[in-house]
Amino acid sequence: MENNPQVLFDWKAPLRPYKKRSAIIVRFYVAVALLLSAIMFFFGDKILLIPIWSLVFLFYVLTITPPPEVENKITAFGIEAAGVTLRWESLSHFYFGKRFGFNTLTVVSRAPYFYHAYMVIPKDEDKQIVLTILSAHIMYQEKPQKTLTDKLLDALSAIIPDDED
Repeated sequence: MENNPQVLFDWKAPLRPYKKRSAIIVRFYVAVALLLSAIMFFFGDKILLIPIWSLVFLFYVLTITPPPEVENKITAFGIEAAGVTLRWESLSHFYFGKRFGFNTLTVVSRAPYFYHAYMVIPKDEDKQIVLTILSAHIMYQEKPQKTLTDKLLDALSAIIPDDED
């Protein structure tokens, strides 16, 4: 494979942060779903059983299925993350986070869409290289403003029990 001079940096990483969970977590999901289902059933809102069990299925699938490994690239023209190309002109800012022990890079596009691209950065050395390259092109936010979705995810993560190692 030949070297592309337009690629400034590339790395391979999982598509999303992943931590293998035990059967205890799956039982927790099912217990919460059964409790919510019983409440909804007795209040007569039987149609709400469908989204409850759909979410349980989604949590189950994301818990037991490890993500595929994808290639991420920073080029002279923008960022290519899992086959999606984001040009520098359409990007607003970026910031780093941490989830399940992985460093995550979040790149946000400009208004009106505010598209968020999430990438896992497996090594701390790679994080420093990515920080240097991206800050030459777009703004770095050390403390990002959290959206409602981010706040809900943090609250949900605090409620879900952690596995005992």
